Amino acid sequence: MGIIVKSVVLLAVWISTITIANAQNNLIPTPSQLVLGNGNLDLSQGIFIKITNKSLKHEYGLLTDIFKSWGVGSVKETRAKLIPTVILSVQPNFQGKDEAYNLLINSNEINITARTNKGLFYGLQTLKQFTVKDKQIQYASIQDEPAFSWRAYLIDVGRNFQSVDMIKEQIDVMAQYKLNVLHFHFTEDIAWRLQSDKYPGLTDASVMTRWKGDYYTKNDLKDLIQYCKERHITFLPEIDMPGHSAAFKRFFGVDMQSDSGMMYIKELLSEFRQNFPELDIFHIGGDEVKITNKNFMPEITKFVEGLGYKKTIGWDPGSNLEPQTIRQMWMGGPKLIEEKGNFVYIESKHLYINHMDPLETVTTLFHRKIGEVDNEHKNLIGATLCSWPDRAVGKSIDMFSHSAIYPAILTFAERIWQGGGRAGWVANIVSEDEENYNDFVAFEQRLLNHKKLYFADKPFPYVSQLGTKWELIGPFENMGDVNKSFEIEKNPFAQLEISKIVEGGTVVLKHWFGDIIEGAIKNPTKNTTYYARTKIWSDTDAVKPFWVDFNNLSRSYLTDTPELDTWDNKGSQAYVNGVRIVPPNWKNAGQQGQSQVPLVDEGYSYRAPTMIKLKKGWNEVLLKLPVAEFRGRTWENPSKWIFTFVPVAEN
Repeated sequence: MGIIVKSVVLLAVWISTITIANAQNNLIPTPSQLVLGNGNLDLSQGIFIKITNKSLKHEYGLLTDIFKSWGVGSVKETRAKLIPTVILSVQPNFQGKDEAYNLLINSNEINITARTNKGLFYGLQTLKQFTVKDKQIQYASIQDEPAFSWRAYLIDVGRNFQSVDMIKEQIDVMAQYKLNVLHFHFTEDIAWRLQSDKYPGLTDASVMTRWKGDYYTKNDLKDLIQYCKERHITFLPEIDMPGHSAAFKRFFGVDMQSDSGMMYIKELLSEFRQNFPELDIFHIGGDEVKITNKNFMPEITKFVEGLGYKKTIGWDPGSNLEPQTIRQMWMGGPKLIEEKGNFVYIESKHLYINHMDPLETVTTLFHRKIGEVDNEHKNLIGATLCSWPDRAVGKSIDMFSHSAIYPAILTFAERIWQGGGRAGWVANIVSEDEENYNDFVAFEQRLLNHKKLYFADKPFPYVSQLGTKWELIGPFENMGDVNKSFEIEKNPFAQLEISKIVEGGTVVLKHWFGDIIEGAIKNPTKNTTYYARTKIWSDTDAVKPFWVDFNNLSRSYLTDTPELDTWDNKGSQAYVNGVRIVPPNWKNAGQQGQSQVPLVDEGYSYRAPTMIKLKKGWNEVLLKLPVAEFRGRTWENPSKWIFTFVPVAEN
């Protein structure tokens, strides 16, 4: 019979029906405690901002901006009970963490209370997300604090340069969603991208292999540090040592681990400290390198600490870090981070969005349990979401459509602030009978609402996946012949045994990380073919846009582009009403993956949607999903047994 998929025409209807009564259910991240009242506070006569602390000038400015965005003005005094009072209050005896706040909206006032200015700032970010309709705002009582104190986002500007304005836009998004650390990775094999007065040639175009001549001046970095500070975001610089240092070696002509190399890097570290004395923490790198000088990292760590930094951070696994250095974990499967011993950890495992399919990004991050614990403890302070666009991009903005950067930030913000999640790592939407399912349903609605409200002019590669349900039929033995046909292709909706029902715009059958991440097929075997089938309703005969894909390329590995007239190298096919859906006319068809050749159309999120002819009524969709070996042509061509087929909502 086939699974019913929502009408294409109705995909975005819910997003235009937000009311005051349900609008506050669209807050991201969800407050830890939220009680909504039955009434609404009337702001139509304006508001009175009660100045109780003149040191909160910045916060009062933010508050005024919020009311201006709602079309609500402030008055100089109250008029009996007609004018609501707005109060910001820092209370040293406030119960809660430094970032905690209380927000109260009742019939007389809006009151935000916290122990610190940072707490007030987060309360203001929550207030900013309230929906005000006809100058009415719903009563609410919120007591909120984060589950983790380290909520970071990493950008790699060493490989692909980003302008200061582009970075500031991401900082603004971080602030709105209560992320509090910007991890700034600016040195790489490809380029060293910070001005040095002592060695100005270090940023010369001749030393760079990509985005030649693009770097940040001292004033650029000072500007970014101050911009972060105003938004209560810690700026974390990383000079990766001694690995990822080919640009350093090209300029100085020596390996960083040599005696001469250590002298030069110490001079650069001293110059950095002199130029930016306000920074308290420093990332010393340490990953993906063969240690030839066992004294390098201990000596560099001692040197950096001697410059006055309170904390150092390094990658784990990596070089021989000192016990006091915070470990940023980047490799390995799900593992409980126990509260024992003296090491302090930051989680970044399976938080690299460059490896994730855009739709999978939201699913897997939402279900993610940080360190397999519900909240922070003395050995685990939080996590860092990482954007590593290893391959060259044609334009900086392309990174935001190649990877789901903004959907990822919002989803990560929800999880890292709320804590909790699902044990183990999953790639797909969990089944309806699991307790996490309804939470994902509610979150996706909030995410799409934010897409419309705040990201209409920005790349935001995510559409609704809910309601798109698939029957998986198989396995059929193909004996290594991925083109082999089976009877189901003649009669797609014949009565056949259903292996599993899955839901989603993207479905991962077997994750390319192997058994570490749960896929849709349990114990898959090579040389098999599965089929996925569903039915889609259309109110009229029409040609509609869809995202269709079978091998979303990582932005790190050098995956080959498919040959012409193929979707991938596995023989995948798509049929609607028995008509084969023709693959894109790849611009770089059959090209071997190269780090310096930008991706242009290899993924559904950064090419024009596939236009598919639908008839009025039910339309039959059949996807052919063969696989031979679970390995690619080379290690840089990882095998992704995956498919994407989802209607793209029309504006």
